[in-house]
Amino acid sequence: MIVAIAAGQQPKLTLDPFVPIETITTYIVQVSLGDVAHNSLEYRTIFAAGIALFVFTFLLNNASYYLNKKLEKNMSNRFEKISRFKDSSFKIFGMFCTFFGLAMLAIFISSIFNEGISRISWDFITSYPSRNPAKAGILSALAGTLWIIVITALAAIPIGIGAAIYLEEFSKKSRLGKIIEINITNLAGVPSIIYGLLGLEIFGRMMGMGGSILAGSFTLALLILPIIIVATREAIKAVPSSLREASYALGASKWQTVKSTVIPSASSGIITGIIIAISRAIGEAAPLIVVGALAYVPFVPTSPTSEFTVLPIQIFNWVSRPQAAFLVNASAGIIILLGITFLLNAAAVYLRIKRSVKY
Repeated sequence: MIVAIAAGQQPKLTLDPFVPIETITTYIVQVSLGDVAHNSLEYRTIFAAGIALFVFTFLLNNASYYLNKKLEKNMSNRFEKISRFKDSSFKIFGMFCTFFGLAMLAIFISSIFNEGISRISWDFITSYPSRNPAKAGILSALAGTLWIIVITALAAIPIGIGAAIYLEEFSKKSRLGKIIEINITNLAGVPSIIYGLLGLEIFGRMMGMGGSILAGSFTLALLILPIIIVATREAIKAVPSSLREASYALGASKWQTVKSTVIPSASSGIITGIIIAISRAIGEAAPLIVVGALAYVPFVPTSPTSEFTVLPIQIFNWVSRPQAAFLVNASAGIIILLGITFLLNAAAVYLRIKRSVKY
């Protein structure tokens, strides 16, 4: 969606980097904004584009995985021979890149704050969207975001933690397990628009949920499941084996050891991974647009089967409008969305420090 806003959303075949373009994700989103009938040409086209995008990213992720493994073997001995001069040079280069990224981020955030902070008010938060930018608000989008967060968390957290515990503690270390592990990691890097197409077909069409909150929440649950699984597995791996052995020595079973020793010890990393995954889900717009979320909702959702919109979609809608006043509204919406994300990330840091266990 960042590229969709910044690149101009214009379908042109060009090699000029300064000409507005349209990406595959942008194309799918633009088609999905219309009324796409089931099994129509447009419906089949966006699925064909999604399959092409999935295959490309899947091959790229697998190639990078095996390439990293190979480079780790070949370069392990060479790194020891790097001169101090090269080591210092790379350190300076890394610091420059870090500060450059932070400076650009500070410029963007300060620009957004300068433009949108004056628009934030109680009326802006409690008003519905409007064609008049001075009267437009984010109430329906904020309510939809809260609905999505809660149901997504309820759907993804138990499944993600359960899958991670099984894969790390109970599954046998076989070739099939290694393939599953690699592909779960790869799924975390699949473009979110692919999950939107999957949610559209399974939840929206096959299960008859349409463009409801349930369909959007289950789609985002699929999106963040790999992140939760990977984070939980890494947290469990960090638990020393001596704790497990001590539990077994006291007569505890495998499940008792996992439940009473491993999970409490790994809870800091697990909670951090969950909050980071939910933070990503909050900022997603593309998969929800594909599933059927509306760009204009003048009401607050009252049940999981209600139609909805979320803050990222509302912001995307305002940015797409030509009036400058809607850009001010979009900046105000971005500030509120950033505030929610920062609060979640701060909670993750606090819980990680609070619940961290020193071995």
